[in-house]
Formats: sequence, structure tokens, C-alpha cells
Amino acid sequence: MTGIPVVSAADIERVFSPADAVEAVTAALQSGLDVETDHERIFAPLAAGEFLLMPTETPDAVGIKVATIAPGNTRLGLPKISAWYLIFDAATLQPAAIVDGTRLTTLRTPAVTAVAVRGLLAADPGGARTEIAELVVLGSGPQAIEHATTLAAVLPVGRVALIGRTPDRVATAVAALRERGLDARSGTPDDLRRADVVVTATSSSTPVLGLGDVRSDAVVAAIGAHGIAHRELAADLVRAADVVVEARASAARESGNLAAAASDGAELAAPANLVELVRGAVVRRPGVPAVYSGVGMAWEDLAVVQGIMGVMRRGAAPEETT
Repeated sequence: MTGIPVVSAADIERVFSPADAVEAVTAALQSGLDVETDHERIFAPLAAGEFLLMPTETPDAVGIKVATIAPGNTRLGLPKISAWYLIFDAATLQPAAIVDGTRLTTLRTPAVTAVAVRGLLAADPGGARTEIAELVVLGSGPQAIEHATTLAAVLPVGRVALIGRTPDRVATAVAALRERGLDARSGTPDDLRRADVVVTATSSSTPVLGLGDVRSDAVVAAIGAHGIAHRELAADLVRAADVVVEARASAARESGNLAAAASDGAELAAPANLVELVRGAVVRRPGVPAVYSGVGMAWEDLAVVQGIMGVMRRGAAPEETT
């Protein structure tokens, strides 16, 4: 059997930057992709968490991410999400490569968020905003670090404040961001009220951010909640804001932020999706915040993997397995 390339986390780090991932996601959204018809994710419960299977395809490739989600791992100092990605030829369905899915996830999730944040800032009713003077991230894990890093890779970012429940983890995350050249520090709730952009990347299943916590023109990106029963945003913030989601179909299935805001019969305007945002079709209202609520979709992983494999084909090949 011909060896199948294995793309490690180190390979990804060597050939594909956060800015590359942002552009891969943007290109996919501009390509005519129909995000509303992407395959549904498949969840299977496990004693310590759950399996997550994410199949999708493009005209050139078929892929699936096999991930485990273990919420208790954060208390053990282990990754909450572990994964491998399998990519196949679209015509023959023969395996083309195995990609480290854990690093892929920490690369593509903030890339999608950065596309959303950049688009929402550009759509500001007071005029396009092209920088983030004050960034606050709620959370101190890998996604918190990578979100700050990725946003700074595509937009000028001034100060970064991290807010978390565990001071030692916050200090470690702040140190990691400083090593990457960001002006980072441990934050307080007062920082929220000054922030241009707030990212929630927590493991909380109950709201950590409400309407009264943020500026009236803030952009909020919520990416930590997984599943319809979990949410990071209070209902008043979601109800008041201009809302963008990856796709309306996936948000209806999986977004606890949106489900909770509509749970008592409140009327919620249909959110825009990322294709509409990237095409400039989203019009923001003055005097209200903007919210991006992400759940993760299969097309995002494949877009980034195809970008990685394109670079790999033009450069040094990864190791092979049989």
C-alpha cells in the first residue's frame, strides 16, 4: 500500500500561518460555497464527553474530522478537544492525507472568528473600522491564546486583556501572548466596558457576558459554547445585537446562545450568515453591539486543510505512514 502522508502539528506550524488560515476561510466563503447545505455534525456520547464527526466535501476533496470533546480535561491541564483529520480524493474517495486535527481546530476556529470580526468592524454604521484598540478575551486556554494571536495577524491590535477564573492559567496565557509580541495583561470587568472587541472562549455552559457588560458599538464573538443547552451570552445581549452566524441551519441546530434568547417566545430577527457578511450584505444598526456566535462547521476544516495541502504539495513533503 502506498504510504499516506501524515501532517503533524509541527508541519502545520511550519507551512501555514494564522493569516493564511483566515485567507483560506475567506476564499472558501467567496467561492460560491453554500454554507447552509453543509453536512450536519454527528455527535456520539461517551462516558467522559463525546465523539464529534464532521464530514464535508468540495469539488476537489472529501474530508472528515474525528474529534473527542472532554470538558473535564480543562481541570487536568489537558486539551478539551483532540482530533485527527482525514482527507480523501473527491473522485476516487482514496485517502490523501492524515492531518493533526487538534492543531487544525486551534487554527481554523480563530480564523473563522477573525473573518467575522473583520467583517463586522468593516460594517460599522459609523464607518469602517480597521483596527482593534482594546481586545478582551474571556478564557485562558488554547483558543483564547490563538484568537488573540489570529486577530492580531490580520488587524492592528493595541492592548489585549485576558479574563479567566484561574489566575495561574491567565498568567500563563498572558506570558504566551507577550512572547508573540502582543501587549497582553490580566484583565478585569472594567476592561470589558472599554473594549472594541470581546471574544468569549470559555468552557462555561451559563452566560458570562450580558448587554450591560459591553460598549454599545462593541463587536462580540462567542465561540466557546458547544450544543443547544450551553451558552456564553445572556439573552439580552443576543436580542439587542446585530447577529451573524456561520450558517442559519447550523445555528438553529447547535447554538445555545440563540436558542436561549428565543426560549421565552421573544422575537429574534433572522441572523445573517458569513457568506452574506463577506459579500458586504450585512447592514449594522447604529447604537447596538454586533454578535458573532460560532458553533464550528465541517467546511471550515476542509478549507484550511486544502490550503495546508496545497502548500505541502509545493514544498517539503511530510512523513508517510503505511
